[in-house]
Amino acid sequence: MRIYATAVLAASLSLGLAACGGGPAGQKTADRKLDDLLVTTPAAQRDLDKATWNLPFGEPASVDPIKAFNYPENTVVANLCEGLTRLDPDYSLKPNLAEKVETADQKTWVFTLRDDVRFWDGTPMTADDVLFSLRRHLDADEGSYWASDQITGNIASIEKTGEHQITITLKKPDATLNSYMATPIGVVVQRAQREKAGAKYGTPEGGVMCTGPYTVSSWAKGSSITMLRNDAYWDASRRAKTRQVDLRFIVDPGAIASALETNAIDGSYDVPIDAVDRLSASGSGTLYLGKSLQVVAVISTGSGPLGDPAVRRALALATDREAIAATVFSGTAQVPRSLVPRGGWTYGDGVFGPANDALPGTAKNLDEAKKLLAGADLGNRTITIAYPSERQFYADILSEMSNAARELGLTIQPKGVPSAQYGAFFSDAKARAGYDGFMTTNYMDVPDPLAFLRTIAAKGGSQNFDGHSDPETQRLIEQAAGTLEESERAKAVAELQTKVMERMPWIPIVAPSVRLFLRKGITGVPASFVYLYYPWAADLGAA
Repeated sequence: MRIYATAVLAASLSLGLAACGGGPAGQKTADRKLDDLLVTTPAAQRDLDKATWNLPFGEPASVDPIKAFNYPENTVVANLCEGLTRLDPDYSLKPNLAEKVETADQKTWVFTLRDDVRFWDGTPMTADDVLFSLRRHLDADEGSYWASDQITGNIASIEKTGEHQITITLKKPDATLNSYMATPIGVVVQRAQREKAGAKYGTPEGGVMCTGPYTVSSWAKGSSITMLRNDAYWDASRRAKTRQVDLRFIVDPGAIASALETNAIDGSYDVPIDAVDRLSASGSGTLYLGKSLQVVAVISTGSGPLGDPAVRRALALATDREAIAATVFSGTAQVPRSLVPRGGWTYGDGVFGPANDALPGTAKNLDEAKKLLAGADLGNRTITIAYPSERQFYADILSEMSNAARELGLTIQPKGVPSAQYGAFFSDAKARAGYDGFMTTNYMDVPDPLAFLRTIAAKGGSQNFDGHSDPETQRLIEQAAGTLEESERAKAVAELQTKVMERMPWIPIVAPSVRLFLRKGITGVPASFVYLYYPWAADLGAA
């Protein structure tokens, strides 16, 4: 859902809002085609003995699936452990460890499990393992990072209802539950190994035992993780193409770019922004731009002038977000009309597309911004916004927003906060005290606008940081969650989106593309944002 601060990833750019750098095949960055972003790279044609991959946000803290709640952990765990369902590169949902899912009312969900799945040690996956794994999110002693009021807090019971059947009963209907079974909420681990490992579970010493296409061969703390192909993987048609994948933890942007250019590493997602132009022109490989589910935004805490929706909307109109996308993000981002990036859905396209187009435009409009603030009694006109101090691109964004604020008679006061402390902004109201807003690079867990918007707008939502509560918004959320028919659900969600954007609790700045670099001779991995939950390394192979 969010980048907070697991690593120091500085993008040292100066904000030259009139400039554009070089792009692929000699294109200027402003000319990069962002309307048709990639879903995957060309399919691999042959197996590969070994590849070296980089995790630019640093080393995972754990490979315990319920602790996989950020980039390093998810990018690794996605190749080791699997959910009851699977999110494919085109964001379509497929059966996985559950071969069938049934619900009549979105309240009772019945999962029929496959009977041919085995863990890495050769033992069969049982309904008891699945039951144990799902219930871990309900056990406070397990400390699941995925526990939330919206999803796990809505579960009334999880029961084994057959030799190969699990039934989840919800307190109230939720049509998004099945999608979340592709995330760590639905991931299955072996019960016996979890209990044996105890407090060391998920660490280099304790490990995990899962069913995925890769196993952990070794973990040299602070240096690398080596994944080996699971040659006994239960789905032979999806067996991994690369025998060994070595994961590195290079976080310095310059070092990442150099390692990619010299083929010291073969590939990386989340290529640093300030390496985009350099790698676009590199002859050592290809920089791909993929379909993402991310949004960079300013989150309102509900205090100060930024607590006024009119101020948030005025700042959005007065800020030249197109220039930010072209320069700070080197032409690899778009300016979204919504907090939901365009294409961030897998159903109701005939509804969501027109609804998105009907939202206010993204071009700078200072006159309209001033009209919004006409007659407003703002009192204190200083807006204090926090950002991770090691990430220069946030400071660059706030520099441009500060220019816009001055034109509106407001003052933005950016305050850098060390990354080690910044994560607390998302979990501790005391950490946010004294700040009117804070920067985020956030992402949708699943490609369903309902799942994302309700975290922001629902009463008690996990990302409702300004504490707003609106009965009509709540009604739309519950109506959509209880509607299984997709076109009807999309109508309710589109109406919800309109209401959320009228209030704009977060100011959307840009929707970044996935930035993926592959050296010459290797290909196959997804280019889309699915790599957090999909076994991307299994598709990696020789061109």
